[in-house]
Amino acid sequence: MRLLRIAAVITIPALLAGCGPNGPSKADTGLVGGAVAGGLIGSSFGKGNGNVLATAAGAVVGGIIGNEIGRSLDERDRLLAQQTEFDALERGESGRVRTWRNPDNGRYGEVVPSRPYRRGARDCRDYTHKVYIDGRPQAMRGTACRNPDGTWSNVG
Repeated sequence: MRLLRIAAVITIPALLAGCGPNGPSKADTGLVGGAVAGGLIGSSFGKGNGNVLATAAGAVVGGIIGNEIGRSLDERDRLLAQQTEFDALERGESGRVRTWRNPDNGRYGEVVPSRPYRRGARDCRDYTHKVYIDGRPQAMRGTACRNPDGTWSNVG
């Protein structure tokens, strides 16, 4: 089972690394770094098959925030942001802010999911994730769709 978890943590970011026609850009590198961190964080939750799903979910969610914002966050920030983002996508009310705060460094953020909708056979949501670093907001918008295994993938 541990081998499967390690394979998930390595494979998902490796697939993401091919983004961009001229090799990975800075954003792609951040995406992969976020996915690896998210996968490692996700692997610490759950047991048995749940652990593998947590690893995959962590890798997907980590990729979502890993793009640009993730480079400015420490490990605890990323964990809090990832948990909040996943929760907002999975259970959040449309337009209702979900917040997180790291009491150790004062960084905080908010995730606002939009209404769920169908894209083909998949449930999707647009979202905004705003992170405040030293009081200055950094925001990203995206779209995530739920995979058949319950994880979320960023699709735009």
